[in-house]
Amino acid sequence: MLAVDFGGTKIEAALVVDGVLIPGTRFRETTGAVKTAAELDDAVRSVVTQALGDRTVTAVGIGSAGPVDASRGVVSPLNVPAWRDHPLVPLVATLVPDVPITLAIDGLAIALAEHRYGAGRGAKNLLGMVVSTGVGGGLVLDGRGFAGTTGNAGHIGHIEVAGFTDACPCGGYGCLEAIASGPSAVRWAQANGWAGSTGEELGTAASSDAADPVARAAIERSARAVGQALASATGLLDLDVIAIGGGFSHSAPDYLDLVRAEFTGRLWEFVTKVRIVPAGLGNEAPLIGAALLTEQ
Repeated sequence: MLAVDFGGTKIEAALVVDGVLIPGTRFRETTGAVKTAAELDDAVRSVVTQALGDRTVTAVGIGSAGPVDASRGVVSPLNVPAWRDHPLVPLVATLVPDVPITLAIDGLAIALAEHRYGAGRGAKNLLGMVVSTGVGGGLVLDGRGFAGTTGNAGHIGHIEVAGFTDACPCGGYGCLEAIASGPSAVRWAQANGWAGSTGEELGTAASSDAADPVARAAIERSARAVGQALASATGLLDLDVIAIGGGFSHSAPDYLDLVRAEFTGRLWEFVTKVRIVPAGLGNEAPLIGAALLTEQ
């Protein structure tokens, strides 16, 4: 399978067999908010053609930051403004003609990978989640990936969290992504007097021996919002496992402990069975899962 992962800061492609990335076939280019549509198209062509080399594939799976429209093969990643209703599937089809292509939100790819090979193996109902440049998610329900009508099911980043009013590019207020993502936490910290500029710097400032109180508060705020959103998702879906990955989920050694503390502060007996665990596949999960999309 050819696996493609398009996100807010990078696009990657690789060939995947039985959950394993074939050595030498993984290629990456940057994306981001400042890239033009033409530059992004060139990045897609670059990683796909390099990953393919002279090989043929039986199917292509594409996980993309959302929203997506799987029926039309178009994507509109909120953090990449140059692409709105952009024909990602038709573009890839010109590079891999006459091969079936499956598109879904990147969170579903991660959920499928964690369910098959990672931290969610054996779970009946799983939410796979990323806290990074954005906040995304995907669902496995009753043992099967659930994409929804358009391919966007599970996009927990746009659950609105009570008590927060941060404006979100989607048009909502208090969306989890607008509170808990790395860039959102940095913006909040800067607005409250912190002088750094990146999520990595924020984590370092919050975790050092002389921890910066604003940096620490920003990370606690992020984790608290994630815990609230997960409690809402569990109330709706009766989840068994929540697997959390993404760079900002590692911003503090106790980030997941903070999430769990907020999550468990509810008087629902059925939440006690839920395991909130670190994702097990690291940065390979989006590509492994993109290959699994072809089975859906």
